[in-house]
Order: sequence, then C-alpha cells, then structure tokens
Amino acid sequence: MKGVGSIPPHINVQGFPAITGMISKKMNLHQNQDTELTPTYGARILNTSVSRYELPEHEMLPRTAYSLIHDELMLDGNSRLNLATFVTTWMEPEAQQLMMETFDKNLIDKDEYPQTAEIEKRCVNIIARLWNAPDHQETIGTSTIGSSEAAMLCGMALKWCWRARMRAAGKPTDKPNLVMGINVQVCWEKFSRYWEVEPRYVPMEPHRYHLSAQEAIKYCDENTIGVVTIFGSTFDGSYEPIKEIGAALDHLQAEQGLDIPMHVDAASGGFVAPFIQPDREWDFRVPRVVSINASGHKYGLVYPGVGWAVWRNQEALPEELIFNVNYLGGQMPTFTLNFSRPGNQIVAQYSGSRKD
Repeated sequence: MKGVGSIPPHINVQGFPAITGMISKKMNLHQNQDTELTPTYGARILNTSVSRYELPEHEMLPRTAYSLIHDELMLDGNSRLNLATFVTTWMEPEAQQLMMETFDKNLIDKDEYPQTAEIEKRCVNIIARLWNAPDHQETIGTSTIGSSEAAMLCGMALKWCWRARMRAAGKPTDKPNLVMGINVQVCWEKFSRYWEVEPRYVPMEPHRYHLSAQEAIKYCDENTIGVVTIFGSTFDGSYEPIKEIGAALDHLQAEQGLDIPMHVDAASGGFVAPFIQPDREWDFRVPRVVSINASGHKYGLVYPGVGWAVWRNQEALPEELIFNVNYLGGQMPTFTLNFSRPGNQIVAQYSGSRKD
C-alpha cells in the first residue's frame, strides 16, 4: 500500500457515480503531482518535503508534527461560521474540559469506567422522561454514534418484531417494507438497503412537504414493519403530524387488523419541542409510538457525534438483538453497531443537563 487519499469531486470510481468525501481510494504517486507537503518552518527535520501519502522515513518531534498538521487544517472552513453543518460547533469551556478529561475512557468498558456508565444511564432516564415515557413500563435506551446509528438500531428492532409476528402467524417474512416520507434523512435509505427492507417513500405534493396521515396508510400492508415519522424535517424543519398518523393507524387496525407500529425520527426536534411546545403530543404519549431517536449533537448541544435511541418498553426491543460480552471484565449487555468509542460525548451531554 502506498497511501490513501480522498477522491476529488470529478473522479468516478468504477461502478459508482462521482463518489467524494467519505469514500477514499489509493493514490497513484507516479501520476499525482501533489504528493508532498513543503513545510515553512526552520526545523532541521523539515529541510526536505514530507510525503502526504506515505509513512515518513524519519521521525519528528511531537511539536513539529502538531505545527505541520495544525497549519494544514487552517485550510478548512471555520466551523463557528458554518450555519449549515447540522451539528453543535460551540460548547462552554467547562464542557470542553470535561471532554478532554474523558477522551481516553472507552464507553464500552463499563466495568472499568462504572461512573461513565452510570452517567450514560442517567442520560437515558432524563431523555426518556423528557419524551414522556410511561411510568408503568420499563423503558430502555442507549447512546449511539449520532442519530443515524440510533435510527438503524430502531429500524432493526422494528424488523425483528415484525418478523416474529409473521412467523407466529405462519406467514412469510421475505418481503418487509418500511413506510416513510420522501423527505427522510439518508440514514433511512441506508437502513433499507443494508437490512434488505423495501422503502416505501410517500412523495411530496404542492404545499405538502412531508408525510401525512392520509397518505401514510395508503402504503401500509401486512408486510409493513413500521411507519417512520420525522419530527423536524431536514429540508424545512417541519414536524410531521405524528398524533394524527397514529390515529390513522389505529383506524387501519380496527378496519383491517393491521397492527403497525410507529418510529419517530426526532433527530432535530427531540430536544426542541419538549421545551417550546410541551403540549404537543408527538412522543410516547402517542400509544402507537414504540421508539424514538434523536441527535445529541444537534439541539442536544454536544459536539459530534452522539445520538440516543429509546424504546417504549422491553417488548419493543427483541432480546435476540442484545449481545452479552464478558471479555472486558464482567457480563455486559450491548446493542450498538459500533463497539469501542470514547465516553466524553456522554459526559458532555450530561453536563449540558446540569447547567442553568
């Protein structure tokens, strides 16, 4: 291997149209002219150019490496001025200090870092109550790497529950579908493709830019694993009528016997509506809502990336999706797509719930 570089916007990878950014490919060092950095410092180690795409032949002092990379990153945009980034770009100095102090704590290792695990549990409790989780049910939840992972975990739970219902009824399980508006975030497209679920996108119409109750039920059948509603559309920030969609699904069940659950993607609105529109019923007050996800790094006011997934009760999250690992010291349940990750974002989320 010679090195890895981001694909310029004009380059097509075989079989893919103009992929950029998140996908990278090996650079041809013989054809690419821009393969070296030319430092502007007077250090002895920097009397020659430094390769961009290969490991250097000689070591350099940490301070020198820092200066070299720090100055190159000045070519990035100023995150504080990026109003379209969809993530938090400023936190108080005290919160930043807490994050610095907990970068090295692996959140998955709950036996070694029990207090960080306790703080995660507190966050799940705070958020569940913020979303009006029923007191008489055992609500459960988890932190994730952003709202996209949380959405996929909730989608998996919907599929597994639907499959169990279909098998119990002696029906086939090879054609699951998911009903949602065409305005969903790309994570739902990923979920549908990765987990082989047919996405049933409800199109927009003039003066209707998100899912409606009347349109949602037109796309439902016995193979529908759930209806995804968006609480804070990526495109215009609007709330979908979750209570009305729930009522329409209740009516559908009464007429046709189809018991279809709802998931709320509250990536943007989950940390907004409870404070400025507390009487709006969009969360677990709607009986058909079985799970909710949200982004801690949007209006949860934490640096990226942290998300949250909460299920109404244990029945909404099949036990077979939860794994128990014991090689980090003790028995530890886990339900994530990732494994090791820093605990600092969880600590930062909790610190935000403590301040005035």
